[in-house]
Amino acid sequence: MIANWNGTAGRAVRNRPAPVTYALIALCCLIFMIGPASGFNQVYGSGDELLAAQRAYFRRWGVVPGELFEGVPRAALTPATALFVHGSWVHLLGNMLFLYVFGTMTEDRMGRVEFTLFYLGCGYLALLGYAAANAESSQSLVGASGAISAVLGAFLYLFPRARVTSLLPFLFFLPLRFPAWVVLPFWAALQWVAAGRAAQGPGVAYLAHLVGFGLGLLYAWARFGIGRGPKGGPGRAAAGFGRAARVKPAPAPAPEGENQP
Repeated sequence: MIANWNGTAGRAVRNRPAPVTYALIALCCLIFMIGPASGFNQVYGSGDELLAAQRAYFRRWGVVPGELFEGVPRAALTPATALFVHGSWVHLLGNMLFLYVFGTMTEDRMGRVEFTLFYLGCGYLALLGYAAANAESSQSLVGASGAISAVLGAFLYLFPRARVTSLLPFLFFLPLRFPAWVVLPFWAALQWVAAGRAAQGPGVAYLAHLVGFGLGLLYAWARFGIGRGPKGGPGRAAAGFGRAARVKPAPAPAPEGENQP
């Protein structure tokens, strides 16, 4: 759905450093490369041995709702560690693409320290919310989609007029440009529908997306509401960046997954 920025706003953002966004991307990629899911680390073996190593790895570093609410001390850290673990190449690359596109402008608006705390805090709470709704589940949950969904929510409030080029399957992938206030709520609605149909077991944790998106939107509203945020609030941001920003096509966000294959 989204790739990179063009136009006046895009050039302005690319010329500004976004060290937190880049560091998060680099860390997630590094962790994936040295883990069993990448297939590059021969320490984990191959075949059934590799699959067993992946399951053990996801269970150690991912969120297991059944353990989280049983008072296991180590489990309290897993909603944070799971943000840096991904289950497949598609899972990783899709998430990092969206973090790069939306994280750059959001970090610039919030500032480095605030964006770091926002990303980690909302990501933690998104996974915790999913775990609370599936407290009996023994499936492990990994991925940064909850935190990235929070970035999407904040972006929607801060830059509602940013133009997003979307590829719609039911229109034969015809690229169409819409403002963020149309595309991102539509994406959230799809997550809502999918969450209602999601079955128990391995798959996509749509609820984590929804919790993250809602937290991000709520935080941006509370933090950058009219008369409260720096630089004149979201109205000024939307008029400045939102009007000129453009986005090119790319795949939809990688889903949060339970033991992504």
